[in-house]
Amino acid sequence: MNEPAVRVDTASQVPPYAQIRAQLGALIVTGQLAEGDRLPTVRQLATDLGLAPGTVARAYRELEAAELIRTRRGAGSRVAAPPAGPTRPYASQLATLARDFTSSARALGADTEAIMAAVRDALGPDRP
Repeated sequence: MNEPAVRVDTASQVPPYAQIRAQLGALIVTGQLAEGDRLPTVRQLATDLGLAPGTVARAYRELEAAELIRTRRGAGSRVAAPPAGPTRPYASQLATLARDFTSSARALGADTEAIMAAVRDALGPDRP
């Protein structure tokens, strides 16, 4: 990752860590960041974005919990291998996307019923 592919809108109601998590997650899931690609250090990305290191660290922790990246002390953070086996593919990525959507919707002031209605509408009339 040579140049910052992540941008943070400080005027957005979505917290900066959630913006970072969503953008990096999308780059990983779409293959724009491949397995083994090294991410900037927490300190470097924080400096590049003008944020506190703790903000970037939280985004990285959540990406690691979603199994999208692996962080090793002294070796930095790298894009993780996609999950292997017949278990539900993309389950952790789907959970991350759902968290990001919910967080953004709540920041807009939407309640649970409105969020669920938006998801039902997005699924369309052919949903099971």
